[in-house]
Amino acid sequence: MMRAVNSTRICANNGVPLSDIHPFSAHGVANQAHLRLLATTDLHANILAYDYYADRPSAGLGLAQAAPLITRLRDQAANALLFDNGDFLQGNPLADYVAFGRGPSPGGTHPVVAAMNTLGYDAGTLGNHDFNFGLEFLDRALAGANFPVVSANVATQQGQTARDDRTYLPPYVLLDRVLIDGTGRSHTICIGVIGFVPPQIMTWDHRHLEGRVTARDILAAARDYVPQMKDQGADIIIALSHSGIGDDAEDRLLENASTPLAGIDGIDAVVAGHSHLVFPGDHHRGLAGVDAEAGTLMGKPAVMASFGGTRVGVIDLMLNRADDTWRIKAFQSAAHRTATAKVGRPLADAGSAEAKAEAAVLRAVHSDHQATLSYIRRPIGHTDVALVSYFAFVGIDAGLRVVAEAQRREVKRLLQDTAHADLPLLSSVAPFRSGGRGGPGAYTDIPAGEIALRNVADLYIYGDDLRAVRVTGVELRGWLERSASIFAHITQGQENQPLMNPRIPGYLFDVIYGVEYTIDATQPPRFDANGRDVCPETRRIASVRWRGRQVLDDDEFLVATNSYRAGGSGNFPGAGADNVVLSATEAHRQVISQYIRDESPLAPDPFGPWDFVRLPGTRAYFDTGPGAGQYLDQVKNSRVRPVGSSTLGFDRYLIDFEKKLPPRKGCEGNAGGPQR
Repeated sequence: MMRAVNSTRICANNGVPLSDIHPFSAHGVANQAHLRLLATTDLHANILAYDYYADRPSAGLGLAQAAPLITRLRDQAANALLFDNGDFLQGNPLADYVAFGRGPSPGGTHPVVAAMNTLGYDAGTLGNHDFNFGLEFLDRALAGANFPVVSANVATQQGQTARDDRTYLPPYVLLDRVLIDGTGRSHTICIGVIGFVPPQIMTWDHRHLEGRVTARDILAAARDYVPQMKDQGADIIIALSHSGIGDDAEDRLLENASTPLAGIDGIDAVVAGHSHLVFPGDHHRGLAGVDAEAGTLMGKPAVMASFGGTRVGVIDLMLNRADDTWRIKAFQSAAHRTATAKVGRPLADAGSAEAKAEAAVLRAVHSDHQATLSYIRRPIGHTDVALVSYFAFVGIDAGLRVVAEAQRREVKRLLQDTAHADLPLLSSVAPFRSGGRGGPGAYTDIPAGEIALRNVADLYIYGDDLRAVRVTGVELRGWLERSASIFAHITQGQENQPLMNPRIPGYLFDVIYGVEYTIDATQPPRFDANGRDVCPETRRIASVRWRGRQVLDDDEFLVATNSYRAGGSGNFPGAGADNVVLSATEAHRQVISQYIRDESPLAPDPFGPWDFVRLPGTRAYFDTGPGAGQYLDQVKNSRVRPVGSSTLGFDRYLIDFEKKLPPRKGCEGNAGGPQR
């Protein structure tokens, strides 16, 4: 049920009274009602405020710390609904433990679902990562949900239109609720909730889904189902769109379709996700159809609540009832930061509703949390070199080399005795934990010494599978050009300028081992943040060499990569489904774990296969985590030095483009250059 008004004036962690975060008051007005929509997205199994990669508490993370804010926001509104927007079952070692360590038993409840049940979610949808462990696992996990989970564009049997499909889950749900107006009178309202997932799941989780389900275009499915929902009595329709926010341009099988989705007649509000950003917010300024300040897509209210329970999305609607129909009179969107408390201390006063909500979430996951700690602490190997990502964007990251060589070794094994075996084999990997939107604690930090199972999830945080693609020299250079977009446009001779383009996340910076290449950041980027080829004549990649010679346009290579990139995500030239020659069943973490077991002790060269071109009198700054200082020995004699602290808890470093990095080893770390 929707909650009654709580008149208590309570402040959010940003100091804004929660009673003031919307301009609506229906008090004393008949047939007008305030309806609040609350949303989480991309929880990625972050329930407790615990960083399993570092094996320590982490304030500000997780559904348990979001629970008090959710409770306050909900209790403050006359009418409120709570939704989740997908990617809740995968993403950290707790999720891995449940999937691989014990599995949700037929009679049990997945701990993430159990935690969500305690908060009384009204509905949810699936994200792409919820398919990572297969349909049988997903079926068992969803069986424990006390709330409906909907998905309109995934079908077990596809018909001529979406309405003819036999969908994997119900495409939508109609929630009949009691709505309290400004005079305290009760009315009925029918709220339609429809869910969508990127159709690219068919590539990203090919081995789990091929032959079992199909995925429709998001917009096509919406245009089929929304009129049906209206015909069945929906007063308002909310789209749970596990899809990012782009511009208003329509295309078939869009991954980030939330903006044109909002433009479909009949959809009243959109909960977006997938890209782990905040909306309303600066990240989406300048996009057609998007008002990043007002929080609207195609003029309709929308929200995106970051990831991991760090934000709670709020859409406030003022509804007016006329002719037995509720319509939206006004609205406001916001994404509120979750309050944080000191580690080990509760967020709310004991006995309060907020404290009880937090405690219930903690209880729901306690036993699995303890089992996860035992699971992740198992040793599997040893490294003589610290594996840290603090300096990944200046070419120094030993952990990337470990992942690259693990990928390369497995692809070589799987493709032996095939037509591709004699091609030069490269390996592409990105620094997933490299700060940015994740904050100053989001870095891989594995000291020299014992490697535990938890460290594998630190090296590779996603549940991807292994892939190999066949590319030409032209495509290889395009791939590297796309990666080089992450850097800002550097001015030669300038002393104080930013190194990074803040609009591009670290997981789009692919480093390709097996070739040596240089990057000239004084050139404008060829690709924009979305991978569009906006400046095709420019060249940031000054040279690419394989075994000492320049790569030619018609050279051919194999590149070991992951299912996400090979599925076309990020729009990297050459890294698409048409070029895939190997779709392995091996998950990346399994491949990396076995490599560590077999090759320990590890001694990877921290210096990568690339370098910036030398630019006299030119320096730039970049921010990294405060843990970087203890690993300055890795950048000794390089051109990087600390210059102080930055904002939001980061430390600031300076790179001198006039100096050159030390000589680098080949792709195989301990064993020399790339092999055919």
